[in-house]
Amino acid sequence: MKKVWITFFIGGIAGATVYLSGFGYLFKAIGKNLKKGSLTPSTDDEDKFSSREVPTQNSQPWKKDSAYNKQALSETISEELKKTGTSSLVVIRDNKLMHEQYWKDHNSDSLLNSFSMAKGILSLLIGFALDDKLIDSEDQLVASIFPKYAESHYGKFLTIRHLMTMQAAFDWDEEYRHPFSENSKQYFIDDLAEQALNVDLKEMPGVKYEYQSVSAQLLGLILIKVTGRDLASYLSEKLWKPLEMEHSAKWSTDKKGVEKAFCCIHATTRDFAKIGQLVMQKGKWNGKQILSQQFCKKLITPTQENNAFCYNIWAHEDHTIPYYFFYGFLGQFIIMIREKKMVIVKTGLYNDLEVDEKKRPLQVKLLVDELSTIF
Repeated sequence: MKKVWITFFIGGIAGATVYLSGFGYLFKAIGKNLKKGSLTPSTDDEDKFSSREVPTQNSQPWKKDSAYNKQALSETISEELKKTGTSSLVVIRDNKLMHEQYWKDHNSDSLLNSFSMAKGILSLLIGFALDDKLIDSEDQLVASIFPKYAESHYGKFLTIRHLMTMQAAFDWDEEYRHPFSENSKQYFIDDLAEQALNVDLKEMPGVKYEYQSVSAQLLGLILIKVTGRDLASYLSEKLWKPLEMEHSAKWSTDKKGVEKAFCCIHATTRDFAKIGQLVMQKGKWNGKQILSQQFCKKLITPTQENNAFCYNIWAHEDHTIPYYFFYGFLGQFIIMIREKKMVIVKTGLYNDLEVDEKKRPLQVKLLVDELSTIF
């Protein structure tokens, strides 16, 4: 009995130390994950967190190609998808549904976690805010929206473009593999704004590329400030309703109702494909220009600092078949292949994807090469 009390006492001290050290979010993480199953982030996290609905209207499904689901995947692709815990695959060609397949009890109605594909969607929303004249330009200073940055040695030079191109130079280490990282804290914390607005810059922005999720969260806070609305309602107005998405989506929030702008838009694979189709069509949908063509061009123009990265969208322009893609943690992709008029969406749950020297997953290249041949 004495040993039990000693263990309890030591455990209590350790727990209190963790909490007082600013890592109290770990208790939230453990509680949520034990309650709902997986101990790690998952594509099926939609019901673990509070969220805002992203309503749709006049839902229109994709038109199916005459060859819909009649062509089998190659053995190479089938084995790769199985090995990497794929949950869904959708292929659109010539604006028609060519192929779709689901695994692990998922189907066309399943809401799946975008993870960092949300960052690219945020950049689309910046484009809409520019069209709405709520933002002056991509080079508008963040300090003009959040004056506290004017007091920062480097922060006074920070622009919206820096946030979209991952050149903000925050004092932030992007790390997903241990529970004490800023990213882990960001995923479970109760107040995202407090965390994001208290990260200072370590050097001059705009000089070099460094992927940092805090940039996306600040981008989300900027959109909330300039629109006077929550991100979910703006996303609904600008994308979900105009694209006549098949299902309403959900965007996970913190305890204060602020969306996790760096991730966590839960939508169907078919609806994610419509976002890729819009970008590939240079902002035009059903004959109407809903987002400026000029901004859509910028959206997928690689930066000089990193020719694999655009406005939170990735690029591989020097491949034999040039392509662009939204990229989310654990293997979520919206892939756009212009010359093939093809959009590929793949979701999954695999934390060990091989990457090239630019940090682009080799799986995306494989999907492009194989599926553009099959379909």
